[in-house]
Amino acid sequence: MSLFAALRLPREILFGVGQRHALASVASRTGRRALVCTDARFAATPVFAEMIAALEAAGIVVLVHDRTLPDVPQDTVAVCVEAARGFEPDMVIGIGGGSCLDMAKCASLLLAHGGALADYYGEFKVPAPVLPVIAVPTTAGTGSEVTPVAVVSDPDRILKVGISSPYLIAAAAICDPELTLSCPPGLTAIAGADALTHAIEAFTAMRRPGDPELAQQHVFIGKSDLSDQFALHAIRLLSRSLEKAFVDGSDIDARADVMMGALAAGCAFGTAGTAAAHAVQYPVGALTHTPHGLGVATMLPYVMTFNRRVASADIAIVGRALGLDPTGVEDDETLADAAIGEVSRLFAAIGIAPTLAGLGLPEDRIDWAAEQALGIGRLIKNNPRPFDAAAMRGLVRAAYDGDLAASAL
Repeated sequence: MSLFAALRLPREILFGVGQRHALASVASRTGRRALVCTDARFAATPVFAEMIAALEAAGIVVLVHDRTLPDVPQDTVAVCVEAARGFEPDMVIGIGGGSCLDMAKCASLLLAHGGALADYYGEFKVPAPVLPVIAVPTTAGTGSEVTPVAVVSDPDRILKVGISSPYLIAAAAICDPELTLSCPPGLTAIAGADALTHAIEAFTAMRRPGDPELAQQHVFIGKSDLSDQFALHAIRLLSRSLEKAFVDGSDIDARADVMMGALAAGCAFGTAGTAAAHAVQYPVGALTHTPHGLGVATMLPYVMTFNRRVASADIAIVGRALGLDPTGVEDDETLADAAIGEVSRLFAAIGIAPTLAGLGLPEDRIDWAAEQALGIGRLIKNNPRPFDAAAMRGLVRAAYDGDLAASAL
């Protein structure tokens, strides 16, 4: 197959210790009136106060919205936008975890185009550019600083919903590992596991022919030569440093690796997309109210085992990126098995639940969760091995029981 690739990314990405101090300069080139979206916890920190003072010293007028909640309830976006409309911002700055960045994206969308968030659910529903967004993550996991997606929770829907459009990609992403030093071990683990799942699902996603209309009709187009490079870089960094950052949160080198890994994983899946682990997490997360990163990580070894039949060569490459020694390994199947084992080992070491039962999924909702997961077409179509109803039920049952071998059937 001839080379084909596509990438959609911010026009500026800054990464490194101390890069948060560039925010005022970047914002000055973007506008003069900034809506800043964050949460109550980070808004109370000295670091946040320093960032706001730097913006104001640069002549930027600032309105702070510090009431972002986890999973971005739909109604909270409307509250933010209503408060900001009279302020007339010409840019939106998101500072915080993935929810803060998604709040910034959603606010920029509604400030530019009006209406309700539900008008934009799905792919390519955003009609034109939104207000410029500057994304400053303080956690290392979602990759929202570089992706074309904003995820919200809607009380009228059981599952969280997404708005996917290239117009939602931030104009600039500023990633400073020092901002993650205060993340507690549990959040470090869940966010980092989310990033590793993004990278592995992007690398093992379906590869499609390079039809010129593919990227014009789909936000997520499957793996490509360029997304693969970002995915493998992410896997290498996360495999060597996620456990270190979990054990010692003050290890700035490990923090930098994990944040770069999350960024690179976002660059990969923002175009390639994710697959079955994410599809199952949506209904499971809705039922169990467990964090997104925890759910996808719990599912990942089972999904890798399911896909091994058709993707052993790619999973073997993942194994090499994980740092497994190929010496003496004669075939892809053996190395693929070792890769799945290493992912399971790493996740166990950082406290990821190994089963859906451990997440609290009721046994009598297994079939419902499988049915809902199968219906998330934008993710299921990306999985390298096709699903039917029986296969999905078998996968969810295997993950509930903790029977890794059964997920291969």
